[in-house]
Order: sequence, then structure tokens, then C-alpha cells
Amino acid sequence: MRLGIIGQVGAGRQTIFETLTGITVSPGDRNDDQIGTIGVPDDRIDYLSHLYQPKKTTHAQVEYLLPGFKMASDSGQKEADPSGGWTRIRNCDALILVLRNFTLYGMDDLVPDREFSATDQEMILADLLVVEKRLERLTQDKKRGKKTNPEEYGLLLRCKTALENETPLRREPELAAAPALRGFAFLSAKPLLVLLNNPDPDPEMPDLPEAVTRETCTCIRGQLERELAQMDTEEAELFFKEYEIENTAADRVIRHSYQVLGLISFFTVGEDEVRAWTIKKDTVAVEAASAIHSDIQKGFIRAEVLAYNDLTAVGSFKEARKKGTVRLEGKTYPVQDGDIVHFRFNV
Repeated sequence: MRLGIIGQVGAGRQTIFETLTGITVSPGDRNDDQIGTIGVPDDRIDYLSHLYQPKKTTHAQVEYLLPGFKMASDSGQKEADPSGGWTRIRNCDALILVLRNFTLYGMDDLVPDREFSATDQEMILADLLVVEKRLERLTQDKKRGKKTNPEEYGLLLRCKTALENETPLRREPELAAAPALRGFAFLSAKPLLVLLNNPDPDPEMPDLPEAVTRETCTCIRGQLERELAQMDTEEAELFFKEYEIENTAADRVIRHSYQVLGLISFFTVGEDEVRAWTIKKDTVAVEAASAIHSDIQKGFIRAEVLAYNDLTAVGSFKEARKKGTVRLEGKTYPVQDGDIVHFRFNV
């Protein structure tokens, strides 16, 4: 899972990246893309690791991409691209839009929703250019007698209409999820998490117009929480209490990231390894098996499933089996968040 951090100049993209990843970006590296990978905090996998005492414990991983301020040569501009470079975030699974919610000397008046609209319009325009270029190519191919995909052409026309009406493609779920359009990696189709970057004393979400609140929104005190992330645990806990912060910034942002992407975690356990696996909600067992290995999916027989809460209620897999809460499920079983799964397969 990779999320790209975007936002207007001065919003605090770098501060947010450093807060989430613990990576300090030096002034000399600001023009280069930065990628930070962190383990997804999960009390459930910690409990399972304590229970099974495995040789290895593997948390799910999430990547954050901070696009560098490279020259926007693709568009012919000579100034640094304030978006951080659209081309370089097209391979992200979702986007985090950082909005400035603090005053900054020399910057425009504080209007987070105006920054939201500006960035959204940039993404819509970037997608529209891609759509128009592809439609032009398909039209030329038709005139030359070349075979084209009518489904792709029709979907692109629908995209063009939506984008010309200033509607981001994430508002059109059928278009955003269309397999025929997947290769275009449209920016406005990507799930979006809006992150309000607040000043230190202010933990509250500001009043925002409907256009913004239709997205998944949360707030973070960027400067403060970056400093907390750099402290040792005991020292940070004192400040957590003082500033009434329940969870780290990374915990909260990851939770919302899973939400916008519609992701859940299931677990595999044993003496060798306890591991969390990330899949889309409603993924069926045979497809979830491919997250581990394609051979397991090909040779799938059954999935032995135990819900996490059923395990904690009795304290061991053996006791859960006695209670009858360990189930055998087939290919079409939709794996649930927190399921502990053992796949039976034959290849």
C-alpha cells in the first residue's frame, strides 16, 4: 500500500512525511522523491506474537511517497511543481491531501477549502488532458481502420463528460474501478484522505464546506506531532497527556488510510512466523490466498478460519476448536477483518 502526499506550497507536506515516517529530509534532498516504509501498528498482531512466540513477527507495511520539488518539465513550466509532480504519484494506491490550517508569514489568508479546490482542479485537468489525448489517438486509429476497444472508448467519453463538469472521477465509482481504465491511473479517481495541518494549540477540525467534508477528513498538529515522533516513548507519553493526544499521528493516519482504501487485515500464525496480510474488504478466501502465494490460490482446498475475538475469548487455538469456533470455509467465503486463517491447498 503506497500513499502519495500532495498539497499546495506551504501546506506542510514535508512535515507530515517526517511525522509519519521518522525520516528527516535534508534541504539538499528536497528536490528528490522520498519514500518511507513503516509497519502498521496493530495490537492484535502483538497479542498473537506474544501467544505463539514465533521466530519472526511481520506487521503489514505502508509506504508514504513525498514527491520532490522537481522542475515541472512535462508541462513546460519553469517553476517548481507545487503538486510535487503528478506523473510520479500515479502509481500510488491513494493520496493524502495536506491542507494548511495555520497562518504563515508571507502566505495568503488561511482558506483550507480554497487549497482543496485548487488541488482538485489540478488533478481534474491533468486527467482531462490524458483522456483527450487517448480519445484523439483512438479516433485516428478508427479512421485508419485499426481495431479499437469500444468499451474503452465509451468509458473515456464518460470520463471526459465528468471531468469537463469538474467532477473528480472518485465521485464516479463505476469509472474509477473500471478494469479497462486501470492503466491510466487517473489522479482524480484515487481514494483521497484530506489531512488538515493544524497549529500546535488547536486539535479541532475547522468548519469546512460540503465539497471537502464529502471526503474522509482528519486533522493533525504537524509541527507538534513531528517533535513527539522524535522523542523516546516515555517522554512522548507525557506530552500526549498534556496535549490530549490519544494515538500517534501515524496510528491515526494509517487507520484512515485503510478506511479510504477499503482495506482489512487477516493473520497467519505459527511457530515460524506471525504475520498480518492486507486485502480489500469482501475479498473471498481463494483470492485472499494469493496475497500469500499464487500456488496457494491455485491449489486452494479449504480455509480454516478463527475470528480474532473468538481466539482471545478462550486463549488458544486448541480451546477455540473445542468450543467449535474454528470453521472450515470454501472459496467464496469473504474474509473478515481480524480472521486468523490457515489455508489448506494442494499443488
